[in-house]
Amino acid sequence: MSVDKGYVNPDVLVSTDWVMEHSNDPGIRIVESDEDVLLYEIGHVPGSVKIDWHEDLQDQMVRDFVDADGFNKLMSRFGITRDTTVIFYGDRNNWWAAYAYWFFRYMGHDNVKIMDGGRAKWEAEGKPMNRDKPQIEPTEYSGAAPREKLRAFRDEVLEHIGYDRKRSKTGEGKPLVDVRSPSEFSGETLHMPDYPQEGALRGGHIPGAASIPWAMAANEDGTFKHADELKELYESRGIMPDGDVVVYCRIGERSAHTWFVLHELLGYPTVRNYDGSWTEWGNVLGVPIER
Repeated sequence: MSVDKGYVNPDVLVSTDWVMEHSNDPGIRIVESDEDVLLYEIGHVPGSVKIDWHEDLQDQMVRDFVDADGFNKLMSRFGITRDTTVIFYGDRNNWWAAYAYWFFRYMGHDNVKIMDGGRAKWEAEGKPMNRDKPQIEPTEYSGAAPREKLRAFRDEVLEHIGYDRKRSKTGEGKPLVDVRSPSEFSGETLHMPDYPQEGALRGGHIPGAASIPWAMAANEDGTFKHADELKELYESRGIMPDGDVVVYCRIGERSAHTWFVLHELLGYPTVRNYDGSWTEWGNVLGVPIER
């Protein structure tokens, strides 16, 4: 399915060649999920459908994801059954593909994979693209249920870092990974360039967090690095396989990429994505930060 790079769970990745060969197989649904939501209309992997992370995965009336019923309806609309294998790919080294993958796993659909290298690798190899939208036969998907062990909320992160509200002090915390850029981590910048709407009133990072930018896990072509390189990257910064790890960024998409690396590729058993991330933490009263 993909080149053997020493991962604990190699089956969570497929190669572009594999997708080329199997995209029309029964029981396969190829899903494109991009930061740039217009890319799909320009051209996409033949037979793929588009999931808009903002329109399809988010509840438009509550700052949260769609609930189990909403997820069931989404899957039904895209012709997905409990047995369907969903293959994700996207732009930006699979940022949003990893985010959608994580959310599908969170809602209980485990038959999911990522196309290693994403859209950029597919294009670089000159593989075919078209603008045709596939004809979908709706299904009646059911059984979605949040798997809370994959997600962290603000109060859980406060507990994770050992924060004592009465004393306003942080105690001995557990492993925490900030996957943003060094300038975001230091507090030099309040948001990423071109994303002022995702900034915060305060810059800095959650106390005790290790700074390991998400992109350090990817090769230049957008594929994931070899397991040995990934182990060295995280273990050298104190993020060990036996730890209870929380990852975060600004809105949860880059940290979903790191969650995928730690939990799915390296097999860390306990990794949670704090998707509220810095847009929540940096704006909330009464929570500590460091610079």
